[in-house]
Amino acid sequence: MEDCAEKTIYSGQLSHKVVAIAAGEAHNLALAGDGSVYSWGRGTFGRLGTGKDNDELLPVRIEFDISTKMKLCAEKSVVRERPKFVEIAAGAYHSLALEDDGSVWCWGYNVYGQLGLNVENSMVPCFLEQFLELGVPDESNANSKTLLKVRCIKAGGMMSLAIDILGALWMWGNCPQLSKISDGEFILSSHPTPSPVWDFHGHTVVKVACGNEHIIAFVSAGETFTGNNLICYSWGNNNHGQLGLGDKESRSRPAIVETFNLESPWEVYEVACGAFHTAVLAHKRIQSDMVDSSDLSIAGQEKKSTCWTFGLGDNGQLGHGTTKSVCLPEPVKDLPQNVSLTSISCGLFHTCVVSSAGDVWSWGMEKGLGLCPDASFTGTDTGDALSPLRYGSKFARPVQVACGAAHIVLVSHDGYKLWSWGRGWSGVLGRGSMVDSYVPTVVMWPPLDEDFKECLDKESGKEKVGGQEAEIATELEKKLSSAMEEVQLLRSKLNLMEKYASILHGSIFGKPFEEQDLPQSLQSTGIFDIAKEWENMLESAEDWKLTRLETFYQKMLAGVKDKLMKRKIQEMIRECLHYSNYGKPGTHVE
Repeated sequence: MEDCAEKTIYSGQLSHKVVAIAAGEAHNLALAGDGSVYSWGRGTFGRLGTGKDNDELLPVRIEFDISTKMKLCAEKSVVRERPKFVEIAAGAYHSLALEDDGSVWCWGYNVYGQLGLNVENSMVPCFLEQFLELGVPDESNANSKTLLKVRCIKAGGMMSLAIDILGALWMWGNCPQLSKISDGEFILSSHPTPSPVWDFHGHTVVKVACGNEHIIAFVSAGETFTGNNLICYSWGNNNHGQLGLGDKESRSRPAIVETFNLESPWEVYEVACGAFHTAVLAHKRIQSDMVDSSDLSIAGQEKKSTCWTFGLGDNGQLGHGTTKSVCLPEPVKDLPQNVSLTSISCGLFHTCVVSSAGDVWSWGMEKGLGLCPDASFTGTDTGDALSPLRYGSKFARPVQVACGAAHIVLVSHDGYKLWSWGRGWSGVLGRGSMVDSYVPTVVMWPPLDEDFKECLDKESGKEKVGGQEAEIATELEKKLSSAMEEVQLLRSKLNLMEKYASILHGSIFGKPFEEQDLPQSLQSTGIFDIAKEWENMLESAEDWKLTRLETFYQKMLAGVKDKLMKRKIQEMIRECLHYSNYGKPGTHVE
């Protein structure tokens, strides 16, 4: 019933549907179904693309100035007044967006040339015109070139990557380069112009990811991708073994990760890079000519998955049960072996993965940024999760997960609902505040202005009559302003109550609070018999839930006793001090 209702409500509202999410150090990008791009979080260096460096506590839509593109591309392609975007990417402090005609836009931090622009930083999105100069020859006219179209973009650290429609990989920013002084020596250098990776000439680059200083690419063994002929390559900085090559020697040129070569029984289909670690999703290779799927996500959902990690392990971000770093890919053994994993993302020192069934696991720093209230942060408990921790409840129809430096954003309900948790600095959780949250709570999506704009359009369409249009519009604007203030206040109160309920519910039941967790009697009649509901819950609860409730009760009881004991001791000390100092000149007892 609930699913049908949701589908009916959101039917046709593509502007409310999130089709992709990207997370930087402390900012997020969301791509809506209508091709609009939204941002929120930390605004320094212009990474939000709003024209200023202010933080945004709620998602805001980014405006794109197409005037420069119109001048450059007037004769080469059709330029719409409002561009439609199909992909987004976020580096540490910069952002990218890919238009449906293959054009790339960049904004944010540019000290290392990661925007491909001749400016220090950019507060607003700029059209990346370098791909025009690097265009491909026009077959109909030997003296002209057509726009080099890009089909995929990625960003990480201080670099940017793109794959064009011919399957060639391009990179710019702080990238691995060959030293001009000593051929073959590894260096990182600023390179503001997109440059091709010639090592893959004659092959098709299908997927790519990058960390602070390393790159992982899935490349076809032959000229084209046939559905099951991918090879995993890596290059860049390897000081923690994040290249998966069995050593800590950095590489200037791509090298094959032998664990995932063409003869390997494992076929890779997803990859993510943290600052200094890598995570790869793979499934058993089916040696059959009948397998032919160009959509890796679909292929991944149909088969059982294994997650492999390698690189830095200091905070447990590899999920191997230790803090050891490893130089070769190792499977995350504590993940279930019979699930299909569809999305993976790496943060600074944590990792998160989602299954097609809606299960979410995370591991790494601060309990994978999800279960900090359970950590004592004393003795050997540093608060890090060395193995995967599963969130208690499933997320309906998950789409994608994205990790920032210290936060996680999850898209669920086919894109109509956003969840976030972790550190809330600069409003990166998108809930109108900077409060941390260690259990998933709902992001304020869709933005308020979008909701009211639709209502305004409908009302103005009904009431426009002759010369009264201006007067009606003014009146509607007043009503809109008043209504927005009222709803903003109500949403803030609701957000605060949701946070409180989520923290309380998470502490007791070990899972995020969702609407279906409301007691049936409260949903249907509005009357809540707490004694009866607890009795029903205890009778139907599984053993592990009862054990957790018992543990929670004992901890709570011990905490109360400790507080009472401390209070009594303090009172006794004050009383003793009072009697021992009584009558002494100059003595003051608090």
